[in-house]
Amino acid sequence: MAARLGHTIKAVLLQVHSIVGLVVALLLALIALTGAVMSFEDEIVDGLNAGLMQVAPRRAPALMPDELVARLKAGQDLGKVSAVTLSSDPAATVHVRFARDEQGTRPTSLYVDPYDARVLGTPRGEEFFATVRRLHRWLLIPGDAKGWGRQITGVVALGLIVMLVSGLVLRWPRRASSAKMWLKPNLGLGGRGLHRSLHAVVGTWVLPVYLVMALTGLWYSFDWYKDGMVWLLSRPEVAAAKMQPRMSAKAPRASVSSEPAQPIGFDRAWMMFRREEGDRFSSALLTLPAGPGTVIRIRSWAKDMTLEATRDEFRIDAVTGQLVSAERYLDKTFGEKTIAAIYDIHRGAILGWPGKLAFMVAAGLMPLFAVTGVLLYLSRRRLRRPAQPPLGRLVPGE
Repeated sequence: MAARLGHTIKAVLLQVHSIVGLVVALLLALIALTGAVMSFEDEIVDGLNAGLMQVAPRRAPALMPDELVARLKAGQDLGKVSAVTLSSDPAATVHVRFARDEQGTRPTSLYVDPYDARVLGTPRGEEFFATVRRLHRWLLIPGDAKGWGRQITGVVALGLIVMLVSGLVLRWPRRASSAKMWLKPNLGLGGRGLHRSLHAVVGTWVLPVYLVMALTGLWYSFDWYKDGMVWLLSRPEVAAAKMQPRMSAKAPRASVSSEPAQPIGFDRAWMMFRREEGDRFSSALLTLPAGPGTVIRIRSWAKDMTLEATRDEFRIDAVTGQLVSAERYLDKTFGEKTIAAIYDIHRGAILGWPGKLAFMVAAGLMPLFAVTGVLLYLSRRRLRRPAQPPLGRLVPGE
């Protein structure tokens, strides 16, 4: 009875595994391959732009951000500056980013000399990786994060989790303690046997990586998932503060002032930040508010911090120069550091370059499972097809 029940459960799981795989295989392979392409984006972009990211240090002080922007825009229409990246290194250039125009297009960012605002060039590879990122996250569907692409990639991630769990149950061998049964493919087989061995064994190798990718990828697709993670891993007061901006964003339109936003600059916020941090930071990203507010967000990284997660975040009123909030990485709890590291965990960077390489290889293997999975499905269909009855011999005279 138990054996029959187990066989029935496995048969149902096989159907679920097959159907979900057939539905999401193509999109899953596409998302994984674009993720693999972006694995070493930072290193590639830095290498391509090494000549644009450094200038000869000078005795004269670097320009303040507002003066640099004013000189940059003098005599040329570059669009609205949305963010600048400044450094404590006197030889580092300033990276200037622009807001989207009325057509929704974002102008290419620029590397600028911090001493005279001379344009040094546009980042090589930026447009390519921006397109790959939009394909990876939103499938190039119009609306980007506000379109349907965000939810579709989330559904694909949920489908991957279903396939991983069902595949593990289906894969479970009788000798579960045998490493050979779990990890060694039988390359001596051919046809369906080889496809099944590759699909099952290589899938076992990469299952932990795929599970991490899927669980962290859901963070970028569903607000309910993000809110749940914040509630689970953050202190109550931190969770409430993080949810407040989203709640206020859903406020009625009537409560939002219709008056045009006052132009604000970076200088007051930059001076307050320098008073707080001194020269302890390595780089700082100053971002203007997207709406009519006056609070500038500054994300900074200490000189001994290299991961995206290890940043401090300040919010400073650009009009008064008052510090609104300060969120320092070292003050966070383990759960809050985990939330901050979602992106680094998602791409394996939390383990350094070996982790990024392992995640890249695992993502690059995704088409293998799509192909072998389809081949196994088709072979099962052929095996289940009833054989044609043999034609009887004709008797003379009939």
